[in-house]
Amino acid sequence: MGLVAAGVFAGGAGVAVAASWHGMQLKSAGASFSGWYLFNKRGVNHGAFEWKGTLKDQDRTDGHNAYIETKIEGHDWTRTYGKQGKAVNLHRSHWDGAQAYTRDAYMRVCRDRGSLHPDNCSSTMHRKNPAAD
Repeated sequence: MGLVAAGVFAGGAGVAVAASWHGMQLKSAGASFSGWYLFNKRGVNHGAFEWKGTLKDQDRTDGHNAYIETKIEGHDWTRTYGKQGKAVNLHRSHWDGAQAYTRDAYMRVCRDRGSLHPDNCSSTMHRKNPAAD
């Protein structure tokens, strides 16, 4: 009986890793994001890549806004804007309805400098769902 219980506990540990929140920090000139992400397991919230945290416009006087871009495999970048000169709390989920769970996710934070100048973006963060291996 003790071996069965240990096996169930050890088997559940792998699932817990895939469905736990992990911290992240993204920073660019004029914009920052501090928060957490997780990969939902199959059957939970569509198996989505989920993130939450605070998007902050770091330079309140430059007249530019901050945004976060998120991309999951098979889809284009999705942009989520903050508020100019402010910090805003955000919580989003991204998934593909044709998949049981999300395998790869990419994120970056940027300062929108308008159409005449390129935006300032952080390095792209790539995360892979541990359950996908």
